[in-house]
Amino acid sequence: MQLTDHEKAMLDGREGPAVQKAMDLLMRYGEALGAERLVETNNVCATITATTPFQRDIALKGGGMDAVFSEFSLDSAEVVQVPKFKTFTNHLQLGFDPNQPERFGLSEEIVQFYERSERHVAGLGANILNTCTPYQVGNVPTRGEHCAWMESSAVIYCNSVLGARTNTEGRESCGAAMLTGRIPDWGYHLDAPRRGTHVVELEVEVESVQDWGLLGYYIGELVQERVPVVHSRRGIARVPNLPRLKHFGAAASSSGGVEMYHIVGVTPEAFTLEQALGGNKPAEVLRYGEAERRATYEKINATGKDAEIQYVMLGCPHYTIEQIREAAELIEGRKVHPSCELWIFTPRAIKSVADRNGYTRIIEDAGGILMTDSCSAMSRAVPKGTRTVALDSAKQAHYLPAILGVQAWFGTTAQCIDAACTGRWNGGYA
Repeated sequence: MQLTDHEKAMLDGREGPAVQKAMDLLMRYGEALGAERLVETNNVCATITATTPFQRDIALKGGGMDAVFSEFSLDSAEVVQVPKFKTFTNHLQLGFDPNQPERFGLSEEIVQFYERSERHVAGLGANILNTCTPYQVGNVPTRGEHCAWMESSAVIYCNSVLGARTNTEGRESCGAAMLTGRIPDWGYHLDAPRRGTHVVELEVEVESVQDWGLLGYYIGELVQERVPVVHSRRGIARVPNLPRLKHFGAAASSSGGVEMYHIVGVTPEAFTLEQALGGNKPAEVLRYGEAERRATYEKINATGKDAEIQYVMLGCPHYTIEQIREAAELIEGRKVHPSCELWIFTPRAIKSVADRNGYTRIIEDAGGILMTDSCSAMSRAVPKGTRTVALDSAKQAHYLPAILGVQAWFGTTAQCIDAACTGRWNGGYA
């Protein structure tokens, strides 16, 4: 790999052993990828804090939180003192809500250890966002900005909607980027891989959050890790807002491995179909009509058998304030059924807005809970006795049955709120 003088100095250890370890990791990583150089980044989103008994044991054996960062974020068995981060660094979601430890089966010791870890990384310069949607709460990179982000649904939003540039990174590569301001220059940092490879012609209107989730799931399954271009000859009737694009991307990155997409006339690198393709001929043209939408709905709901619902989970990816408002309006004056629980997940910052606007009170008065920092897929936690869950997220309907062995029904937010209040799934394809 070709290094600048500054990068060579970091690799030689002139900025300390932690930075040297970070550069060594980036060199090994970049060479494995075939990258020719590193690219500067000042925007990192990653999991940094420590939340497990295993990480606590490492910290207690010697080296403290530096030992945890060395092991998990620098791939180093040697404990090095970690300096303050060079980059604008943001911490993503956790495996639990620290304000609801009993619902996640956590001991007080683990919560205290996490809080110690959080204070430590905040002192190093990390912003404790604790969300899978950092773009909702203060991290909105500009078009063309090079980033180093973890979290599949965040990466696809960053590339596609914001027009910034990132690959799906891991904890180690992000940890190295925090200390060096560098990441390998490959994949979606380059122009060519961002060009569309497959065209998806819409033959039906795609309007609701559910519609966009279904479309994303259909596309991801077919194109896998390539770059789809969504196109309608009639134009997109209703320009999708943040929740719709959030659910679309999350679904596409779950059923496939999509890290970038284009929607002609909507996303920033697709003013025209020709621009989205970059002058290339598409490898395939797919068509999405009523039959494809219906088949996708049935596939997502394939695990749903029983009508009795013990758990309704909303907020994957984390709910926007608009979605919390909708949930509050749907449930106001109603009560969650005694045999069911309703958990809604959102970033801490957005929960504070929901608190001030009274949405949290409405949800809690109905018997629901507004949680932060995690979700059931991350935590592997659901209410005790859960056999069947209702979801408005195609991503979560894809993951939860595989992770926890539960049945899942996927539908609209209104159908899910109704299931929470009746204890039964009354939804269906509409």
